[in-house]
Amino acid sequence: MPQQERPPLVDDDTLDELEREWFGRVHGRVLEIGAGEGENFGALALDVVWTGLEPDAERRAELAIRAREWGHEQPPLAASAERIPVPDGAFDAVIASYVFCTVPDPAAALAELRRVLVPGGRLVVAEHVGAPQGTAKRAVQRIATPCSVRWCHGCHLDRDTERAIANAGFLAEEVRRVRARSFPLGALPILLYEGVSPA
Repeated sequence: MPQQERPPLVDDDTLDELEREWFGRVHGRVLEIGAGEGENFGALALDVVWTGLEPDAERRAELAIRAREWGHEQPPLAASAERIPVPDGAFDAVIASYVFCTVPDPAAALAELRRVLVPGGRLVVAEHVGAPQGTAKRAVQRIATPCSVRWCHGCHLDRDTERAIANAGFLAEEVRRVRARSFPLGALPILLYEGVSPA
């Protein structure tokens, strides 16, 4: 069996550019889950009508301020990705930036994203993910994950987010994989995903 080719190693600036290009693809009514303190506002197109979801109260307060500075008047939602308090089909796109590693129930969250998206709505994700099964890196991630869950806001280093997205029924349109340096674990796999919710 041929050895799987390793994704390219990129520096922080290159990864930032890739993420900006990825999130710049969405238009219309956009939900950002786990929006943090608004790090992605500069990447969004001018026609985006943004709604943010952030369960952490301190981050949500900062997010509300930054959202207004960027011209987004909708207050961020105080909710988790597993229970989004909006009607079905409320959004044209959902973006998620390094969120699925911390979501307690990714399957429930992805089912909610399908519910709140219009048929054919877009899901755009940037996420660090588990290394391929059977690799030394995956073993290290598995060993380190209990510590990262406890000390890094619930972060699971070994999640297979691409598989979870596929299992939720999303259809991939473009997938890109890179690696980025991370202390102390070395280069971590990064998934850049764009797909659609089936009609």
